[in-house]
Amino acid sequence: MPRSEELRVRSGEIHLAGVLTLPDAPPPDQRRGRYPNVLLLPSWLPRDRGGHYDRTGHPTWFGPAAAAPGLLERLADALAERGVATLRCDARGCGASDGVWEAADLFTRIDDARDQLAAMRGHGALDLRRTGIVGHGEGATLAIAVAIADPVVSAMTLVGASARSWRDTLRRAAATRGRTGNDREHPLVAALDLWSEDLLERAERREASFDLRLRGGERVTMNLAAIEQAIHTPPLALVTMLHRSVTLAHGMADSWADPAESALMAEGLRAAAPADAPPRLISVPDAGHDLAEASDTVIEELADDLAARLLPRELPPVLVAIEAMG
Repeated sequence: MPRSEELRVRSGEIHLAGVLTLPDAPPPDQRRGRYPNVLLLPSWLPRDRGGHYDRTGHPTWFGPAAAAPGLLERLADALAERGVATLRCDARGCGASDGVWEAADLFTRIDDARDQLAAMRGHGALDLRRTGIVGHGEGATLAIAVAIADPVVSAMTLVGASARSWRDTLRRAAATRGRTGNDREHPLVAALDLWSEDLLERAERREASFDLRLRGGERVTMNLAAIEQAIHTPPLALVTMLHRSVTLAHGMADSWADPAESALMAEGLRAAAPADAPPRLISVPDAGHDLAEASDTVIEELADDLAARLLPRELPPVLVAIEAMG
């Protein structure tokens, strides 16, 4: 069974609560007693470290929780079986993490992801030369932004990613959920869809905030800077600067990002990908955004694929020094 270690990650003025999952077996001798490792980043809306909607800090925002483990927990367990350690944190303002989710903007969440990666590099059990990132939904955008500026990240897996701006993504998702009813049992999602055009219009006017009204009268004051930044930071533009090994996975019944988004991302990645590591696209039939319907075989395939791509990278001098202190 994998081993778990609770961590507190400093990010600016707050701490993020997370769990480091370590393989039960010792690392191979050639890896200097350290495990290859992966940072797992959650999707849109408040999420806990397992990948579920956060019902600890936001019990009135979401319907009843699913009994099964979330996507990030499933991936962490599968990667541990393959000798790979993982870190996954409750998002800012969620679970046991400090902060206020609705007050954070996109760039703050990118900084949170960078600080989680830095925390991993300070842990003596982890191999600094073999690091990957899994980004789910919004986490894919965070992963890309972090990896562009970090040459040591060797491989990435992007699940349910959007390629276009948040303006297009939200409009398409709201229309899809209007047809299917998916996720509308969650008061926050229903309100987000109902007020989507107001949110987008006010964000583009650079208004500071918007009171999102939930069923029952509760108001959630959204920081519109997060939406304005997401509108003007389309992931498709970012991937042209991403020279890494990338696999994309997408549920074909995704009601947050259309499966065509990952196909578009794959096209953008081909121009920037290493010649010996073209992007791979894995389509998961009948699965939604969180891949809850995906079989264990699919999760194991994603874990096998990522573990095989965690190849060693050259370290900059500062990380060589950290490695030597080890």
